[in-house]
Amino acid sequence: MALRLHQGQMRDDGRTPYAAHPVRVAMTVRDVFGCDDEVCIAAAFLHDVIEDSPADYDDIAEKFGEDVAGCVAALTKDMRVPEAAREAAYDAALQRADWRAKLIKLADTYDNLCDLSSAEKRGRVMNRCERAIAIAAPEREAHLPIARAIEALHELMSERG
Repeated sequence: MALRLHQGQMRDDGRTPYAAHPVRVAMTVRDVFGCDDEVCIAAAFLHDVIEDSPADYDDIAEKFGEDVAGCVAALTKDMRVPEAAREAAYDAALQRADWRAKLIKLADTYDNLCDLSSAEKRGRVMNRCERAIAIAAPEREAHLPIARAIEALHELMSERG
């Protein structure tokens, strides 16, 4: 579903199909952060479809269940709201979300940092990494994949400095 809905979309470099990003995010959740939770992996594949395609919560819930749809909804920004208010509302919603949505956000920022194509975006991506870590940090004791993710993202941030 994610591959079909992102068909024709490209990453910022103009060469890479956008669908590569959700695939890498799902692989990061599983292979880098060590989480084999099926809801988490499915939601990782779908994390941008509400924001970037005609699909909505109901479409995802019908095919993958309420838990997956809830994670994807928590990872969706309301683009109708001005950016400053939108980012604050997004962070607040993510803080209330299931731990798996927070893990996916860490994987999303991890992949965006890995895929950084220009120095001018570095500060913005690093800020998003810090925000994702701050939101997920309270879950690190309860969920080992969150602790692993925070450690891996810190390491990558140090490398990419």
